[in-house]
This record gives sequence, structure tokens and C-alpha cells, in this order.
Amino acid sequence: FMAGAPSHLELFDHKPKLNELDGEAPPPSLLEGRRFAFLKGNEKLLGSTRKFDRFGQCGMTVGETMPYISKIVDEVTWLKGMTTDVFNHGPAKLFMNTGFQAPGRPSMGSWLTYGLGSESNNLPGFVVLQSGPRGPRAGNSLWASGFLPTSFQGVPFRGKGDPILYLKSPEGMNRKREREFYNTIRDLNKIRLDDVGDPEILTRINSYEMAYQMQSSAPELMDLSSESNKTLELYGAKNGEPSFANNCILARRLIERGTRFVQLYHSNWDSHGGPGETLDKDFEKVCKDVDKASAGLILDLKQRGLLEDTLVVWGGEFGRTPMAQGNGRDHHIKGFSLWMAGGGIKGGVSHGATDELGYNSVKDVVNVRDLHATLLHQFGIDYRKFSYKFQGLDFRLTGVKPANVIHPILA
Repeated sequence: FMAGAPSHLELFDHKPKLNELDGEAPPPSLLEGRRFAFLKGNEKLLGSTRKFDRFGQCGMTVGETMPYISKIVDEVTWLKGMTTDVFNHGPAKLFMNTGFQAPGRPSMGSWLTYGLGSESNNLPGFVVLQSGPRGPRAGNSLWASGFLPTSFQGVPFRGKGDPILYLKSPEGMNRKREREFYNTIRDLNKIRLDDVGDPEILTRINSYEMAYQMQSSAPELMDLSSESNKTLELYGAKNGEPSFANNCILARRLIERGTRFVQLYHSNWDSHGGPGETLDKDFEKVCKDVDKASAGLILDLKQRGLLEDTLVVWGGEFGRTPMAQGNGRDHHIKGFSLWMAGGGIKGGVSHGATDELGYNSVKDVVNVRDLHATLLHQFGIDYRKFSYKFQGLDFRLTGVKPANVIHPILA
């Protein structure tokens, strides 16, 4: 998850007409009745200074700041007609991750681990990895379990050392004594569970057991010394140095060990034009942070035979305006791009399009709800039937508004 919203106009959605009209006022129809986060209505159009070229057998256009992703275009489906409902970062991140713009709903990873469980007995079924200068806005609400049992919430791992603080046993406690301790706590909790029937007690029992198992599984997971130099170079990773690249390797290792859902967050993609958020040097830096590792993950999964069973989604919470905000662009919900690979998704496909200025999605429009319906479908789940009763209502990831599986992109 590219936290902060990458500009589709600099990355994947080449707009020669926008470049031609750079510095001119936008058509009044683009602004009438529209709300923006910061624009006042008198801004000018901003063409992209990035060079674009076509790559792969599919001839996909990719901007110059993504030289490695340009090499995997034939493995990827590009959704270029995306829309969302919310134009501020925190609520938009929540909508993309949970299907609702306010805290309190289960995240995608929670829904999937609730529905399918996990194949791992010694690592969490849902793991969160973060990189970049700050965490994503909305924080742990993005990977919370909401009204689902908390055993299905995401577990944030640190990028270096012990993935979770205080995972090591205290001095003087050996494995045998610790096993006896956990067994005693488990038995006491079971007595209480039988007495009151609170499902959170079961979550506590499972958490203690998972912590015990992770004391041996987590160090092995985090140690990248077993990865070859060739693999580290493929991702641009360095053993022992926290980074998005290292997190991509950890994500692959987690998938290999049976974890159901891995969420990677990288910031800062916000491009308003202020300090640290310019469309030149700052944008180039964050592209460099993720470009090689993102492509490396796809290539590594493919060469290990994992890509066909692993669904990778790359994108942010919304797009950016074709109008300038200083030396940057404002938030935009009417048109943006993301890409998907593996997990039964076609490669080398471009689905959807925005208009000649990159403002409105005008062809094969995909809302976030459609994306969620498609993700569930690829895991064998009918989004219309997959619900959880809470406070008398049947809640779904896709909510109550219409949603559609994106069938044209399915292999």
C-alpha cells in the first residue's frame, strides 16, 4: 500500500493533452460542483515533466521513475479507471483497507483470515510491515479486526531484530518451564471461557500460544542471511537494514510459511508540493524506494512458482489532480491507477481509462467496492454471501452499495 496516494499522472497514465495545456485554466466543467481537499478553484493545469515510454509485448506506458516496474508490465493488470468515495487521507485509507471511511470495520486481511484461516501454526495469519518516514494516517485502524474477534487483526512486525517487542523469554526461563507456564495460563483461561463464553478469552489463549511458537519461528523468519546475494540484489535489499525492499522479502518468506495476508505500507507519497512533498526530488526518492523491490517481488514469486497462487496489489488511497497545487497536486478521487499481479489475474492488460486530462475515469470504471469484490472472488469467496452479523446487521466488506467483480481482468 503506497500511503499518501501516488500520482498516476507521473507514473502510469500518460496524458499528452495535459502537457500541451500546461499552465492554462482547466475547463469550468471540471470544477463546477466539485470539492477538493485544498484547491480553491483558480488553479492552472499542470503537465507532467516525466518522460513516458512503452514497454513489454503489451506496450504499456510507464513513466521514467519506474524503470524496474517497466520490465514486469507483461505480468501485470493495470486498473487505470479507478475511483473512490473519499478525498482525505485517513478516511480514504480506511475506505480502501476496510470498505468504510470511519474506524471500526474489519480490514481486508481480517476478513480473509476470518473466512479462510491461515496455513501457518507458528506465525500470524495477517502480518503488517511498514517502511518510510512515518506510519500511514489512520494508524492501526487500517489493520484492525473491527467487530470480528481480535484474533483476526493484523500483527505489525518491526523491520529489524525481534519482529515484536518482548518476544524473547526473560532470563532464567527455559523452554520447558515456559511451556508449563503457558499451559497453566491456558487451562485457567479455559475455565473462565467455559464460565462466561467471552470469545476474547479464546483470542487471549491463541495469542499466548502464538507468542510461544513465534519465539522460535520469528528469528528464523527475520534472518535474511539465508537469502542469496542474487536474491538480495533482485530486490535491492540489504540484510539487517530496514527498508521496503527488506519488507518485500519478508512478505515472500511469510507467504512461503503459510501466512494468509501480508500488508506492506510505504510512505510518503503525498505530493502537495511543500517540503518533503515535491513532485521532483521527493517524488523521485519515494519511487526509487519501491520500484526495484516491487518488481523484484513479482519476479521472485514467479521463479519460485508462487505467483499463480499469490495475489499482489499495488496502489494508494486515491489519485492526484491534473491541476497544480504549488509544485504538487491535490487529492483526487475521480480517476487514478493501481496494478495487480498473480492470483489468477491476467498479465499485460490495461483495464479502464481516464479522460485526456487524467481527471475523470471514463472507461471501464472501477470503484474500490469492485476491487474488494474481485479480491474476495479470487480467494473463492462470493462477496454477496460473505457477511458477519453485528448489532443486528449483516456486514460485508463491500458494504451495501452495488459492487461488481472485474471479470475482464481474470485469467
